[in-house]
Amino acid sequence: MNASDNPILTFLRSASLVKERELNAVVSSFLFVVVLMSAYYILRPVRDAMASDWSDAEVSWLWTLNFFISTGVVALYGAAVSRFRFKLLVPATYGIFAASFVSFYVLGSFFADRTLIDKSFYVWVSVFSLFHISVFWSFMSELFSKEQSGRLFGVIAAGASVGGLVGPSIPAFFSASLGTDNLMLIASVMLLLTIPIIFHLQALKLTVPGEHVLPKTTTTHAIGGNPLAGFKAFFSNPYLLCIGLFIFLYTGISSFVYFELKNLLSELTRPERTAIWAQMDLAVNILSISTGLLVTGRIVSKFGMPVTIALVPVLICIGLLVLAISPFLGAVVVLQIVRRAGNYAVTRPAREMLFTRVDRETRFKAKPVIDVVAYRGGDMLMAWLFTGLTQGLGLGLAAVAVVGAGIAALWSLVGIYLGRWFERDDSESNTTPADTTSAARGGTH
Repeated sequence: MNASDNPILTFLRSASLVKERELNAVVSSFLFVVVLMSAYYILRPVRDAMASDWSDAEVSWLWTLNFFISTGVVALYGAAVSRFRFKLLVPATYGIFAASFVSFYVLGSFFADRTLIDKSFYVWVSVFSLFHISVFWSFMSELFSKEQSGRLFGVIAAGASVGGLVGPSIPAFFSASLGTDNLMLIASVMLLLTIPIIFHLQALKLTVPGEHVLPKTTTTHAIGGNPLAGFKAFFSNPYLLCIGLFIFLYTGISSFVYFELKNLLSELTRPERTAIWAQMDLAVNILSISTGLLVTGRIVSKFGMPVTIALVPVLICIGLLVLAISPFLGAVVVLQIVRRAGNYAVTRPAREMLFTRVDRETRFKAKPVIDVVAYRGGDMLMAWLFTGLTQGLGLGLAAVAVVGAGIAALWSLVGIYLGRWFERDDSESNTTPADTTSAARGGTH
């Protein structure tokens, strides 16, 4: 079949300017994230349904514990990055998570009082929820160049939304008949299915003849270096600190909306809550698929990174002001759907493009510090802030929405600044983001 007769290539070209030589890599990456996110979205409603059984203070303590556990996991991952062969790093990560969810299944079948197991599962899925996608995007920024990311990351990110349709459809319609424990086993199997896709992409990068579809030099040996270099790079590199601040402010909005929904759904049964959370996931991903496939790449090309990365924060700021005027459940649900769909389709791929400007060690050591530790630190602080506003000061939904609007406004400004920094040509500055990181390590990569 000629390239011009390939319907998949024709569609992708019209949607995001995918080139023929990139088709295999893009489709494989798309499939990778579909399977990966399907596994996560099977686990997510199971986790979120548990939270309504606990008070705001209990959940805040769990989020605090999550921050410290996430920090430890990122440190261990940094050690693995330094010592493991690069070819095995990513597949081993997903294999370990698959084994962990099988362990929760086994533990749940042995204990009648599952409070401790449920809270441990809640925390571990929360660690997984950031870690699995951080590793995925580190892998993507290793495969694709800065120029390719602007055209292709929106399409690849749409695969996450497809996974967000496939995954929650299982608990949404079958949670009562399957049982929550069996969902853990299904998710574990899906995580294992990502491993052959990873090896295929690695082989593709090394063996494509002629013009390289994935232009960066790839080596399979261990990255080496200090296992804690990611923490040092994050705190010493202004570019990375700015990304961390952007994520921190995003967590503020996420935490506020999450806690409100948790409280509003507390009177329902756990299976009912699981179904509602899953149905919201379905709505989010239907919206984000169409946006990611057809809109994101064109926004980046036409308006640039500052507008792209600040677009959703501006919309959320407006939505929170509307919520402050008319505080009711439907408005919170709509805001949650818009926030998450906008993040998956626009903000997240734009944010991941930022890491195409840094080196491999930064992607695999400093990026998890930002994506997991900084994110969970924001979760922890914002959770206690919300608890203080509601249980301490007794503020209602409208007042909390005003506070959230202020956070969203600051989030927008940081996004604009970060987008301008990303678009700055390397020639305009003597120090690129990667150079700054290398200097922080005391040498070049």
